[in-house]
Amino acid sequence: MLQDLAAIAAEAGTLLKAHNQTIAVVDGSTGGLISASLLAMPGASAFYLGGGVIYTLKGRRMVLGHPPGSLRGYTSAQEDYALAQARLMRERYSSDWAIAETGASGGSSHPLGVASGTSAIGVVGPDGIEASVRVMTDSDDRLANMQAFTRAALILLRDTLAAHSGT
Repeated sequence: MLQDLAAIAAEAGTLLKAHNQTIAVVDGSTGGLISASLLAMPGASAFYLGGGVIYTLKGRRMVLGHPPGSLRGYTSAQEDYALAQARLMRERYSSDWAIAETGASGGSSHPLGVASGTSAIGVVGPDGIEASVRVMTDSDDRLANMQAFTRAALILLRDTLAAHSGT
C-alpha cells in the first residue's frame, strides 16, 4: 500500500524539488498517510516543511492556529473546507504549497454525520492557484478508504504541480 502511494508522492516531490518549492500537509481521515507517502522519498526534507493530523476541533485549532470562529460555517468533507484548511496551513508554514484532506473513513459514525467513504481534498499554491476534488467510495471499509483518499490527494497534488510547473 505505502509503496504505491509513495511512487505517486515521489512524482510530486520531484516536481517540488525541481522548482525549489515547499509543501505543508493537513491529514484528516487519511491519518498521516499523505505525509508518510511524501516523506518516503529520500531527500524529502528539501520540500516537506511539516504537517499535522487533524482529527478533532481542538486539534484543528492547534495545528492550523486559526482565529476563533474563522472556520465556522464550513462542513467536513466539503471542498471549500479542505481549501480553507490548506490556505491556513500554507500561511502557518510559509510554504509554497499546501494540501488538506477532510472526510470520514468509516467503521464508525462520523460526529457530524458525514457518510463513510466521503472525503474532500484541497491544494493551494502560489499566485492563488487552487484545486480540489471530492471523493466518494460508497464503502465503509476504513483502511481501503484511507488508501483511496490518500491516492486521490497525491494524484491531485501531482497533477496540480505538473500543470503549474515553474509557478
